[in-house]
Amino acid sequence: MKPGNLFSGACRAIVLACVLATVTAHAERPKIGLVLGGGGARGAAHIGVLKELERQRVPIDAIAGTSMGAIVGGLYASGMTPEELEELVTTLDWAASMSDTPSRDHLSFRRKQDDELYPITAELGVSRDGLALPLGAVKGQRLDLLLRELTIDVAHIDDFDDLPIPFRAVATNIETGNAHVMGEGDLAQAIRASMSVPAIFAPAEIDGHLFVDGGIASNLPIEVMQAMDVDIIIAVDVEFPLYTAEELVSAVAITEQVVTILMRRETLRQIERLGDDDILIRPALGTFDSGAFERTPETIEPGVQAALDVADRLAGVALDEAEFARHLAARDVPPPIDTRLAFVRVVDDGPISGRMLESHLDVTVGDRVDTAQLSAAAQDLYGLNLHEQVSYRLVEEDGSTGVIFDAQSKSYGPNILKFAVSLENDFEGSTSFNIGTRWRRIGINSRGAEWQTDLQLGTDPRLVSEFYQPFRAGSAPFVAPRIDLGQRNLNAFIGEDAVARYRISESEAGLDLGAEVGSIGEFRLGAYRGFGKARVKVGDPALPNVEFDTGGVLARLRFDTRDDARFPRSGILADVRWNASLPDLGADERYDTVETAIEGTWSRGKNSLQLGALFATTLDSQDAIQDLFTLGGFLRLSGLERGEISGPHAALARLVYYRRVSESTGGIFDVPIYLGASLETGNTWSDRGDISFDSALVNGGLFAGFDTPIGPVYLGAGIAEGGRSNYYLFFGTPRGR
Repeated sequence: MKPGNLFSGACRAIVLACVLATVTAHAERPKIGLVLGGGGARGAAHIGVLKELERQRVPIDAIAGTSMGAIVGGLYASGMTPEELEELVTTLDWAASMSDTPSRDHLSFRRKQDDELYPITAELGVSRDGLALPLGAVKGQRLDLLLRELTIDVAHIDDFDDLPIPFRAVATNIETGNAHVMGEGDLAQAIRASMSVPAIFAPAEIDGHLFVDGGIASNLPIEVMQAMDVDIIIAVDVEFPLYTAEELVSAVAITEQVVTILMRRETLRQIERLGDDDILIRPALGTFDSGAFERTPETIEPGVQAALDVADRLAGVALDEAEFARHLAARDVPPPIDTRLAFVRVVDDGPISGRMLESHLDVTVGDRVDTAQLSAAAQDLYGLNLHEQVSYRLVEEDGSTGVIFDAQSKSYGPNILKFAVSLENDFEGSTSFNIGTRWRRIGINSRGAEWQTDLQLGTDPRLVSEFYQPFRAGSAPFVAPRIDLGQRNLNAFIGEDAVARYRISESEAGLDLGAEVGSIGEFRLGAYRGFGKARVKVGDPALPNVEFDTGGVLARLRFDTRDDARFPRSGILADVRWNASLPDLGADERYDTVETAIEGTWSRGKNSLQLGALFATTLDSQDAIQDLFTLGGFLRLSGLERGEISGPHAALARLVYYRRVSESTGGIFDVPIYLGASLETGNTWSDRGDISFDSALVNGGLFAGFDTPIGPVYLGAGIAEGGRSNYYLFFGTPRGR
């Protein structure tokens, strides 16, 4: 035999021996499964456990998780590292992610009006059977988009055994009460279903079934992991402990205790299934609140420590550095998706055509897959407030990748109610109080028609109903027939002296044509016909009551780019209205009115500065009482009574400063508090020639503002020239803002 052949044979023998040794070593290594239990915010301790398991070089071959355990476990199984998970939970705005409300830049202009006039975000449905509630306080819109962004690189994987680490998520079938183990399908949807806490999150619908938080049926799914054919189980229990007798001091505590007992019973049954070689880890979290998501980083170190406490047992399954490096390298973590979209579709389970909805998307064929862009597009559709949830998924068809947006109709629709409360009290007997509701029938036809009716009861009763019909997709031109009936108070003057307070009743019908200006504005041109009456409410009974007929044409252009309708930090609000009263259309007189209002806000840090101006004038007027402009009230000359002065010409300029003085907790019930001051100048005039800076009144004010779930609330004080002052309790958005 030649020396070369001897050498080659020896090499082959050595290589074969090494391969056999590696295979034998791998075959001898026990397969390890990790079980991560549910516990709300306490579940972030799983990240600390994962960090320590990797530091101790403990390999993980399979994962099963429930609720928060499904989030951490699913993301780790998809390829995220413990460090990436820690960065996620420490930087995530939990309050925002658990809110359905889209930012205002995702709202259509019509929905921006809802946002300002009806600030209570809760909605009710109306049917023949009565009122219908949403299936959960939170529908999970933002959370779903977050999960899709985090799992986008494995979105093409349907079998969870094909993930970098095989994974199972556990949810509860709310129809049967049984645990439902998810090992295939949409990973983001599976995680979302597993953590759908009943009454908090709406159930997740999968294949026609409704699923809620898996903790109800199996909060520590050890049995699920045993079915995955592993040798050793590491189970992490973060369940809330039982209260002591001394802590059971309220009905809420008793209720929480009952729920914990029921869940704990099944958890203990699962723990009893652990064998002698299995390892149970219980981070020392005490009574850390399961809902304290803004404090989740505090739970990571207890997770690390809990894994350290069982380090002697973990050492028995730990690998050496080289073996652990090979184990990590063997995980088939998909690379980031880098492809272009071959198609873009909207699938709506309601009557609205996909083409109408697609016209609102800023995603087109040929765009690269960008999760931020896809999430923004889904939020744009959701901002139409036609759907309970809008999600997206990447789909492979004929070898090409496209995106489908799934728009789910409101389960409590199509008749929707929203509510508002407004109050203005000056603590001296002058009070204005109104409660309002907006009924909206959505999805009337394939082009997205809606019928909207506002009913307001109180000091200023009003009924407004409008049928809104878009013509086509794209620029969204529309036609809108409407009726408007209402009553209001108005002070009448002779010179500078108020001589009476009139109660004005008006009824009007009109037809508007218009077009949306993207999502930031709207233009309308219309004709109207109406009638009304002004009767003396306070003043000399000899003063005449007035009956009048109205009719004419109007034009209106509005823009709203504010980031918030209550206490904006940036953006502009503008409104320009022209009204021509025409006898040919039934009016008593021929005249024009022009109203313009603009407001801009700029911020730095916690400080915001707002500059606003209003100018209204009547051209060729006979001083028709129903068209007089009013000033007075909070931020409209704050030292004067609400609507105290009126005239055919009005002007107002104001500078408002406010600062957020409360620290943001990031909590779901965080109520921002502001302190502010205003400087206002303006007046009303009977003759245009009287308008001058010298005749303008100067007022100022101080206020505290609270951004509550029912809308803005203000406590304020205003002062006018001569030392006259007013004090205010104000609910709602100040008129004229």
